[in-house]
Amino acid sequence: MAAFIIGQMQIHSRGWKDDYFSKIPTVVARHNGHFLVRGGNPEAMEGENVLPDAAFIIEFPDRIFARDFWASKEFQELAVLRRTGSTLNAILVDKLT
Repeated sequence: MAAFIIGQMQIHSRGWKDDYFSKIPTVVARHNGHFLVRGGNPEAMEGENVLPDAAFIIEFPDRIFARDFWASKEFQELAVLRRTGSTLNAILVDKLT
């Protein structure tokens, strides 16, 4: 069953962005994932949470692929870079059957 990683990102500085965003699509693809949303121009519809600067949804064939991507050395190296200038909230969910 397909699984999705859904994330909301607050960006605090920009120095890391070019390197991170130029590499992340390749790393996602190597793990059989693809972006359904990237950036997304977030707009508040309901609630009082702080609106993220960016949002994403990545689809994977299943949770195993998603977890393998998240735990991969390639992604974790990029995550260290990303954390130098952003904060991320991410969740893993299953596709509706």
